[in-house]
Amino acid sequence: MTLRADVLVGILCMALVTYAVRAGGFAALRSFRPPRFVERMLLHLPGSIFIAFILPGAAAHGLPGLAAAVAAAVAMRLSGRLTLSILLAVAALWGMKGG
Repeated sequence: MTLRADVLVGILCMALVTYAVRAGGFAALRSFRPPRFVERMLLHLPGSIFIAFILPGAAAHGLPGLAAAVAAAVAMRLSGRLTLSILLAVAALWGMKGG
């Protein structure tokens, strides 16, 4: 398999732009402090983004999917162990779907 020059240039340009965006954001936040409400909002974003990714997939499985998602959330909250919460969610979904 060979790599065409135009494809390589495209990949390298995308990598450069991605790095520039990340480094630019880091540099901007080092030089000034965002307002307090922005800091508080950013603290809540990871959970909101996670829910936005998980909820449609869980809802596609109906009530068993939503129950499995709740089981995973409760297990994660109580134990703090990601592997345990994933295994519990899979087991709950498998059990409710009649595995």
